[in-house]
Amino acid sequence: MRKGIPVSPGVAVGTAYCIHEIYVDPETPCLEDKEVTAELDHYEAARERAMADLRALQAKVESQVGHAEAAIFAVHESILRDATFSDKIRTWIAKERLTAQSALHRLINEYTSLFARTKDEYLRERLNDVRDVVLRLNGHLSQVTRRGTPQPVHGPLIIVADELLPSQVVALGNIEVKGIVTQAGSQTSHAAIIARSRGIPAVSGVPGILRHVNTGDTIIVDGRDGHVAINPDAETRSAYRKLEREFFHLKDELAANRDAPAVTADGVALQLQANINSLADAQAAKAMGAGGVGLFRTEYLYLTHPDVPDEEEQLKTYRAIIAATPAHEVTIRTLDIGGDKTVPYLGHTHKEANPFMGWRSIRLSFEHPELFLTQLRAILRAAAFARSKRGKVRILFPMITTLEEVHRIRKMVRRACQQLDKEHKDYVEADIGMMLEVPAAAISVDTLLHAVDFVSIGSNDLVQYLMAADRDNPKVSHLCQPLAPPVLRVLARVVEACVRAGKPLTLCGEMAAQPRAFVLLVGMGLRSFSMSPAFIPSMKDLASHVTVAQAGELLQRVLQLRTTHRIKRFMRDQLTRIAPSSNWLDTE
Repeated sequence: MRKGIPVSPGVAVGTAYCIHEIYVDPETPCLEDKEVTAELDHYEAARERAMADLRALQAKVESQVGHAEAAIFAVHESILRDATFSDKIRTWIAKERLTAQSALHRLINEYTSLFARTKDEYLRERLNDVRDVVLRLNGHLSQVTRRGTPQPVHGPLIIVADELLPSQVVALGNIEVKGIVTQAGSQTSHAAIIARSRGIPAVSGVPGILRHVNTGDTIIVDGRDGHVAINPDAETRSAYRKLEREFFHLKDELAANRDAPAVTADGVALQLQANINSLADAQAAKAMGAGGVGLFRTEYLYLTHPDVPDEEEQLKTYRAIIAATPAHEVTIRTLDIGGDKTVPYLGHTHKEANPFMGWRSIRLSFEHPELFLTQLRAILRAAAFARSKRGKVRILFPMITTLEEVHRIRKMVRRACQQLDKEHKDYVEADIGMMLEVPAAAISVDTLLHAVDFVSIGSNDLVQYLMAADRDNPKVSHLCQPLAPPVLRVLARVVEACVRAGKPLTLCGEMAAQPRAFVLLVGMGLRSFSMSPAFIPSMKDLASHVTVAQAGELLQRVLQLRTTHRIKRFMRDQLTRIAPSSNWLDTE
C-alpha cells in the first residue's frame, strides 16, 4: 500500500496500464534480415515528415507569434539532422535488428541517463528538446502498422503515469479509464482536473510508483484518502470491490437529480455550472444537469494543438462548445498558459525559478498582442453565435493583479471590435470579468470591481499564493488547503465586497466541489459555483439538505477555529449529521 495525494474521490479496482514516453511491447521480436531495409526506409520517411512538420511550425509561429519563439523548432530540426542522433538509430536497426520505435525507446533512455548525471541546468533543459523530437518521430512511426506494433489497449484500466498531460489524454482516445495514479502532480494538476471532470478516482504525488507497477498488474485506487495498493491479496481486493460498488451506486443515485433545480433546503436558488476543457466536457455538463459553463479553459486547445490555433479554428471550437452547453451560456477564459502548463511556441524554452509567479496568463498575452487579439476576435465572434441561440458568452481574464491591467484589457477588446467592424464580421461585445486568484487583487478588490462586469474566484491559485506553497510540490502540498483559516477569511471578505457592489460572483476553483467548503461558501453568501461536471449532481443533493441559515451558523463557528485540522474535523462531523452521503465526495 502506497500513499499519495487524494485528488478525485471514489474507489476503483482494475488493471494497470503504465504510460511511458514511448510504449514498446516487451514481446516485440527482433527484425528478420529481410525486414531491416524496410525498417530503415520507414525511419527515414518518418524523419523527413517530422522535419517537414518542424519547418511548417516554424513558419506559422514566426508569422503569428514572433521570430524568437519560432526558433525552438529550428533547434528541434537541427537535432533531427544531427548525424550522431540518427546514426545511433540506424545502427541499432541494422546491427541489433531493433524496430525503429524500439531504437527510439533505447535512445531516450540513454539520453535521460546521460543528462541526469550533469549539474548543468542548460544541458538538463536540452533533454526536453531531445524528448520532444523523439516523441514527434515516434508519432510518425506509429502511423504505419507493422510487425511489432502493440495492439490497442482496451479498458477498463487504471492509468499509471509520471504526470498525465493533455496530449496524453487525447492519445488515450476512447479507452475506458477507471482510475488514475501519477508520480507527480497535486490536487490541481492536469491529472486531477481530468479525473474530476470525468468523475474518476485518482491519486497523485505517489513517489516512484512506475518503478513498482507493471502494465497488467491489479491495482486499487482510493481517491478519498490517497491510498494505492499494488497486486493486493484476495481479501483486500474483495473489500475494495465492495466499496467500489457502493461508490458507483451512490453516483447513479445522485445522477437521477440532474433535471431538478439547484436549491437549498429553504428554497434559495443556486447556480451550479461546469468547468470544462473540451467539447466532451461540455456534453458531460449537459448530461449532469449543469446550468451552463462557468469556466471554459481555452489553454487545453493550445496544449493539444501542434502549433498556434488560428482564429477560424478557435471559432469553430467555441461554437461547438456553445452549441453543446445548457442554455448556450459559456464563460470563456483567455489563454492561461504558464506555471505548470507550457508550450514551446510561446517562448517557454527556459525554466523559470518561480513559474507560478512569473511570465504566465494575462502577462504572457500582453507580450503577444497579435496572439491575444486573435483569441479575442474569435471569442467576440462566438458571442454573436451564442446570441443567435439566445445564449450568452462572457470573457474571463486570468491572473489579474492591478487596475492598470484591466484598463489595458478593455483597450485590447476595443481594438478587436474595431478590427471586426472594419472587416464587417458579426460579433457581440461580451461582458468582461476578472479571475481573482492573486492576493493583491483580493486585498484591493473594492478598487477593481467598478472596472469589471463580473468576478470569478480561482481558488486553486489563490490558495497556493496565500499559503506560499507550490500546489504541485508534494513536500508542501499539505499547506494548500482551501479550509485553512486565512483562506476562508479572505474569501469571506471578497464575497462580501462583491455582494455589496452588486457584481456577479462565481467560484470556479476545485473547492466548489468539496462538500465541506461548499457549505461554508453558501454561508458566506456565494450563490454561483462552477465545478467539474461529474460533481454537479452531488453538490445539488448536498444543497438540498442545508439551509442558508445553517450554512451561515456553521461559517461563524468555523471562523472562530484556529487550525485547518479542527475546521476539517468539525465540518466532517457536521456533514455526517446533515448529509451523510457527502463524506464519499470529500478527500482528506
